[in-house]
Amino acid sequence: MESVSSDGETLTIERMTEAHLPEVMPIERAVFMPGWSEETFRSDLRNPAALYLILKLNGKIVAYAGMWVVVDEAHITNVAVLPDYRGRAFAKRLIHRLLSLARERGCVKATLEVRVSNTAAQKLYEKFGFRPVATRAKYYDNVEDALIMWLEGLETPEYGEVLAQIEREFRGQGK
Repeated sequence: MESVSSDGETLTIERMTEAHLPEVMPIERAVFMPGWSEETFRSDLRNPAALYLILKLNGKIVAYAGMWVVVDEAHITNVAVLPDYRGRAFAKRLIHRLLSLARERGCVKATLEVRVSNTAAQKLYEKFGFRPVATRAKYYDNVEDALIMWLEGLETPEYGEVLAQIEREFRGQGK
């Protein structure tokens, strides 16, 4: 668990459990249509290759993110922030923590898919070193294409410095 306090607010990042699903599911429905079912989350939470995190603001879950670790690759499966809480670096904090955990687990690269229309998310992922490599046609339910992004060199000291710099930015923002 990781907690940060500033401006009278407390941010906490912790591992998601099934007990969190009543608060996570409304976020899923608000962000993704149609989104994952509760049973899909339950199944993934039982999967030893999966890791999901929640971000609490003053005790309320306002964001979550997840990844699968397969051999030496991390696959970020989802990142979601309640619409009223966007623009506060919550997704950035969750991605930072996921990639730090991926490094600890021996991952050397990471991948994700993002809607081609979601340029804000793409820019955020690029700050972490992800680069677009291909598209998956009609990947999403509304037949929108997915942009496939990859990050390599996750295990290197240089990438450790990227994560350290982002951590310093968090401290400087007090967020």
